[in-house]
Amino acid sequence: MRRNGSLTPFARGPGGYVAPAGEPYIALGNGRRVPNAGCSFRRDDVYALDSANPGVTLIQRTGGARRFAGFPAGSFPSSIALDTGGRFGYRLLVTVLISGKTTLYSIDCKGRLRVIRRGAPKVEGGSAVAPAAFGRLRGRLVAVDEFTNRIYAFDQRGRVRVLARPGLPAGQDLGVEGLGFVPPGFTSRGAAFMADLGAPGSPTQGTDSVLVLAGKGLQARAGDLLVATEAGGVTLRVRCSRRCSVHRIGRALDATHGEGHIAFAR
Repeated sequence: MRRNGSLTPFARGPGGYVAPAGEPYIALGNGRRVPNAGCSFRRDDVYALDSANPGVTLIQRTGGARRFAGFPAGSFPSSIALDTGGRFGYRLLVTVLISGKTTLYSIDCKGRLRVIRRGAPKVEGGSAVAPAAFGRLRGRLVAVDEFTNRIYAFDQRGRVRVLARPGLPAGQDLGVEGLGFVPPGFTSRGAAFMADLGAPGSPTQGTDSVLVLAGKGLQARAGDLLVATEAGGVTLRVRCSRRCSVHRIGRALDATHGEGHIAFAR
């Protein structure tokens, strides 16, 4: 998708990618070498969750797709992010729901899994590693729970703390869902993007579109965390130094059914 909204098919040829049912959230390779793994996550390769056959699919930048990693039968992969700070060894981080609890996995560039934490609080939706500008919580994996509106931070040892709990309606298809960190170099000429999923039967029906918020409306700076609710796309700015503050900066459409990451164009 170009900045003007025009679309170009990708990975749709023989041996390409067909998204499974559900919410196949993605993470993007950045070319950084993974310590002690003898490989790297190639720049512009895409890693997509597969909830139908629990695991991760690798979609290569050349358009081919293959199975990359698998999770236990009956589990539900609920979020995915690439460690950009290094505290998790620059590995892929995936949260998987098993019997209503979260297991946090790290995955190296050869698809080898390691459990960081079992039995953690439930999280689902967008997730991202906090940048250096996020104060004392930098380098931690941040993820959300729509049922309680808690925003959690996981460290490399699997310890979890509540970063914030916005006072908004919570529950299935209602609470906090999308998130992303404002990147370095972001200015008012940039923009933020969020997927609005068509979801018949949910509290909000969605529009099957990509929503955009111009940089001048973000009231945010590099390193801030943006969080949006699934219902209506109520958008919050979270800023942390010694303590974390939450400030509402707007909302999307009444019909919005927001999903996954908030992405940015500088």
